[in-house]
Amino acid sequence: MRSVMTSRQAAEFDHALERNGWTAENVKKASEGKILADFLEVILGYAEIKRIEHLVNCDADPFVPNGWSVEEHRKGGMVKWDPRRVVLHLSKKQQGGKVVEGNNLRKELANMPVLNANVLDFLLANPHLIPKEWKGKLVFFWGTIYCHSDGRLGVRCLLGYGDGWHWNYHWLDSDWDDSTPAALLAS
Repeated sequence: MRSVMTSRQAAEFDHALERNGWTAENVKKASEGKILADFLEVILGYAEIKRIEHLVNCDADPFVPNGWSVEEHRKGGMVKWDPRRVVLHLSKKQQGGKVVEGNNLRKELANMPVLNANVLDFLLANPHLIPKEWKGKLVFFWGTIYCHSDGRLGVRCLLGYGDGWHWNYHWLDSDWDDSTPAALLAS
């Protein structure tokens, strides 16, 4: 019985997978069921791959945690999720070991295209769409400012720890450092 590919072709294929960001988990998943048969249909020109558009309604009312209210919610229409269009922004006042008070940072971000909490909640519902590079960071969604029942203002963030993604928050009267970037939508 003849092998499907030579050892040289297998090595070439292995390098191509690595070069294109495939993990061992991706290879295992592609080997299940008839996925590879579907890929072959694409290669032979009988089918095509269509990218799924993930739309986030940034005009909708945001999720409001119990005991909180919304102080400000910047609407942004329907946003097509594309992590390549998201910039993790740090103020110059947050860089190089410096910190900035959240209220001052809010003023700096006032005219910037910050994403709102609807994107945060969309990503929590679709964690497979969160960029791996965000792990270990607190990514803040300044387009929605919340007010706690005690009157303090805060911004929710996305953070990854362990095997999952969660939301947390930071008060505006606290210091913000280089581990607390704002998620901006690049044009």
